Order: sequence, then C-alpha cells, then structure tokens
Amino acid sequence: MISVLQRVREARVDVEGQTVGAIGMGLLVLVCAERGDTEVEADKLLAKLLKLRIFSDEAGKMNKSVQDVAGGLLLVSQFTLAADTTGGNRPSFTQAAAPEEGRRLFDYLVERARAAHPVVQTGRFAAEMQVHLINDGPITIPLRMAPAAVA
Repeated sequence: MISVLQRVREARVDVEGQTVGAIGMGLLVLVCAERGDTEVEADKLLAKLLKLRIFSDEAGKMNKSVQDVAGGLLLVSQFTLAADTTGGNRPSFTQAAAPEEGRRLFDYLVERARAAHPVVQTGRFAAEMQVHLINDGPITIPLRMAPAAVA
C-alpha cells in the first residue's frame, strides 16, 4: 500500500458541497492499494500511522504519535498514488489495485483503524472529492508497505 500522510491542524473532505469527513489536529492520510496488496500491508500501514512519532513533545521535538496527542485520522482513498509517469506524459495506473479490491482493502483499513483509534473519519471511495487541510509544519511523509516477496 502506498500512502502520503500529512500532519494537520485540521482537515476535511467535501463531496458535492457536503462535508463527509473532518478532523481537527491529526493526520490526513491519502491511501492507495496496489496490485498484490493484502490485509497484511493494511495492518502494517495502520500500525505505522498510529505509532509514527511526528508530533511535538513539550521540548518541541517530534516524539509523540497521533495516539499520544489524541489526534484524529482522516483516511482518503486515492488510487493516483500508484501513478507510473516513466512512459510519457500520461500517467499509467496499472499498478493500482482493481477498484473492487481497492475498496475492500480501504474498507478493511478503516474498520481496523476505527477499532484501534477513537477518531477516524474518511472521504468517500471513488468519489470526486475536495480535500481541505491546514498542514502543520509542514510535515508530509510518503509511506509504502510493500507486499512480502514470494519465495
């Protein structure tokens, strides 16, 4: 799974003029399932999101996780993270999981996140979304949880 996380002061997702998900301080996470991804990669991603120490402690050092600061998670599906731009000017998205598999893995990630963390909001899978955020820092980190190699 590929993701891009941003530490935010606040973020929201609108669909057709309606807010469908919003958080205050926390992490906005754009998520893309790739071909070959399974629940294992989703679980690894969630573990990393919840424990990654990118929030400031009392001394101003990045020593606290989203759990430590009781921040929110705003999870937004975004298949374009799998874009391959090496072959010209039009991106190829062949590495993205098929839509039904992408939805299944995204829903799994959301379900697991809600079981592990008190504030989890989402965008709407496959919708035309407008994402609004105030990036805090700015801190933006790409993450890739690659499938295990098959022997």
